[in-house]
Amino acid sequence: MKNVNSDIAYDYLRKRILAGEYAPGEALMTNVLAPEIGVSRTPIRDALRQLEADGLVTIQPRLGASVKKMDLKTFRESCELRLALETHAAGLAARNRTDIDVHEIGLALEEMRRITTELIATGNVASLIPGLVREDVRFHLAIISAAKNDLMKKEILRLHLVNRVVSGPAALAQANVQPEPPEDMDHRRDVLASHEAIYQAIVAGRVVDAKRAMELHIQDIIDRSIYRLARASADDATRELSAEEAIYSA
Repeated sequence: MKNVNSDIAYDYLRKRILAGEYAPGEALMTNVLAPEIGVSRTPIRDALRQLEADGLVTIQPRLGASVKKMDLKTFRESCELRLALETHAAGLAARNRTDIDVHEIGLALEEMRRITTELIATGNVASLIPGLVREDVRFHLAIISAAKNDLMKKEILRLHLVNRVVSGPAALAQANVQPEPPEDMDHRRDVLASHEAIYQAIVAGRVVDAKRAMELHIQDIIDRSIYRLARASADDATRELSAEEAIYSA
């Protein structure tokens, strides 16, 4: 039977890792965490092993546990896996969606239209980006749910969480305060159009079109993310990603 203290430690650590309170690569030492959480070291070790299985923690012999950190190669491989899964999920959504699914996807898209229009008109990044990120995540989660494949959904969500952790705590905050150049505003129009294409294909039940639209959309995010990571120095290969790059992590 699972120790209740292990659950307490797991919930405590997971919440703080996802909130960015522990940075990528930061050591998670049982002798420090035990008094902080109020449990013994054994449930801490159990929790860390579970978090390793979730992809949020790395455990190395003699070095111990640390928050997940990715180099460029690992990040690229993770993105390629997510690309394959989310592309296929879009095709399944086009085949299996219900009226309720279509309604949920459409509500998120409607909000994205509204926020994007206001963002382009006002340039008010700080107040509008969090809402846009939230609705983008809602859009993609609704599509994943519409696919009706629980195993695929679980793995996609796991990848999202991993990407959220390795993006670093400063990513969203940094994007929220920096003004966007005109070319980024043009890109936001393109991103909205890609969401429209995905939605229309799913509504019409066009499996091939839905997969292709999703593939192009995700590939654009991957290309931009890898380009920026590749420009970072070898010592800073896990540089924080922008909110746009880490958008599927919430």
